[in-house]
Amino acid sequence: MQESLDALAGDFKAVFREHPAAVTIITALTPEGPVGLTASSVASVAVDPTAISFSVTRATGTAGALLRADELQVHFLAPEHAAVATQFSFTGGERFAPGQGWSFDADGAPRLAGARARLNVRILDTLSVGGSVLVVAQVASLERDAAAGDALLYADRQFFSRGDARAL
Repeated sequence: MQESLDALAGDFKAVFREHPAAVTIITALTPEGPVGLTASSVASVAVDPTAISFSVTRATGTAGALLRADELQVHFLAPEHAAVATQFSFTGGERFAPGQGWSFDADGAPRLAGARARLNVRILDTLSVGGSVLVVAQVASLERDAAAGDALLYADRQFFSRGDARAL
């Protein structure tokens, strides 16, 4: 039985490793300062109310700080953000550093220059699933930069853009 569960888990990981997903950075302003992480699990949920979902792998550290925040910002990345996405993807990565393109709103919320879009959201609900937390969040406001260009994508442990992919 355990062997079949291990095989299922391995196959599951392989399928999703090869499944391309758009890359975002989710940020929040906390009493300790700004926090953020890279996420490729953002999906639209509903138009009325306007809502998204995403998952985080645990409710501690940066993910825990995001889950406790009143408001989150979801930055949809362009290909030029690959290095920033990498830094936000692991514990100890350099975050909000000079040269990464960050500024801060009047209320202190992070803003990434050149992001294709920035959603300000509030968490509606969470669901623990194993070691992960599924989050449903309502969009309070949205800023879109139509000139920002292509989306940053991730598959098979690599960043790329649609322009890198072969069109059918």
